[in-house]
Amino acid sequence: MDTGDTAWLLVCTAMVLFMTPGLALFYGGMVRSKHVLTMLAQNFAVIAVVSIVWVLVGWSLVFSSDAGGGVIGTLRLAGMAHAGSPLPGLDLHVPQTAFAGFEMMFAVITTALLTGAGADRMRFGPFLAFATAWLLLVYVPIAHWVFAPDGWLHHQGLLDFAGGTVVETNAGASALALVLVLGKRHGWPREPMAPHSLPLTLLGAGILWFGWFGFNAGSALAAGHLASQALLSTHLAGCAGLVSWMVLEKRTTGHATTLGAASGAVAGLVAITPSAGFVNSLGAIVIGLLAGAAGLFAIRLKYRLGYDDSLDVVGVHGVCGIVGTLMIGVLATRSVNPVGRGLIDGGGAHLLGVQALGVVVTAGWAFALTYAIAWVVQHTVGLRASPEDELLGLDQTIHAENAYEHAPFSGR
Repeated sequence: MDTGDTAWLLVCTAMVLFMTPGLALFYGGMVRSKHVLTMLAQNFAVIAVVSIVWVLVGWSLVFSSDAGGGVIGTLRLAGMAHAGSPLPGLDLHVPQTAFAGFEMMFAVITTALLTGAGADRMRFGPFLAFATAWLLLVYVPIAHWVFAPDGWLHHQGLLDFAGGTVVETNAGASALALVLVLGKRHGWPREPMAPHSLPLTLLGAGILWFGWFGFNAGSALAAGHLASQALLSTHLAGCAGLVSWMVLEKRTTGHATTLGAASGAVAGLVAITPSAGFVNSLGAIVIGLLAGAAGLFAIRLKYRLGYDDSLDVVGVHGVCGIVGTLMIGVLATRSVNPVGRGLIDGGGAHLLGVQALGVVVTAGWAFALTYAIAWVVQHTVGLRASPEDELLGLDQTIHAENAYEHAPFSGR
């Protein structure tokens, strides 16, 4: 065991955990004031529920020996059993528990992303039931396919450094399925539903940006050159995404907004997630620029298509995650990581094809299973809040609390 690598991974684990409160603030600022506590409560509850389920069975189903066909693992490691034994196919220089904790935070933040899609209209208890089923039936299999050494997509040669398929494409496709089951918010898109606190959203974006260094650089699993390049690429892509979004927003609407700045930064960070350990600094800037443009236009497309993705999980995480995953097939270079050789490095189109396969399979599985889970929960215990509760505000009707006592029943 390498004590330096272990310390690095423990710090990164804490940073990734911090991303979920950051996400709660990011999302909380974008909803109306009568729903902000509900958003924060959902995100904090996800931390607790997903962490427990992960230790009980999720960790084992992803990283234990394969049960057959590269589809799912066994229950050999359930409850953190055999925590001192080597993991199949992984040459770790850190304790198994450190790696399990790091991967746990990936499961937490991915599940938490779905709170943004159904914002303003999901009941608290049924959402947690949905989240538990989603973790086991959607996230866990995809994570095994991609992250486990004996996963079938891993065997195909798919490159995903920190979760472009497992986290981002998965969340985007799942978010689309979830909102189709939930239906539109009452009054959308006729009534304005502007963010109630942009400062809160900007603060959340800053916390996410900070935590993303642990997310991506920590995925190197060692404190060395690869982690350093991943950290630098992460920052540059976030910067490029911010610039790209604001420039295009200014050209198309006449105004560069603070919400656009936050969204653009997140778009760039999303896109670099799968590619941070495979592209150089210039490649990271290119990916960030592309992501900023793609995210902006994807969000506008939802109004034409008519689906109410409240906080744009589909456009920012789904679309930009696909951009970053596919660009590995173009920009990956052996100067950063010897396993990655994209088109510009003379690798041909094979890697691009494998990346596209990973995107299609991940999106298809996530959409179909999420739709089924959400449909079952909606038609049994009821996932969507009543029109009366939605109008009054979920903070008051579900939690009997108000974020701002001076305007407890405001429609803002």
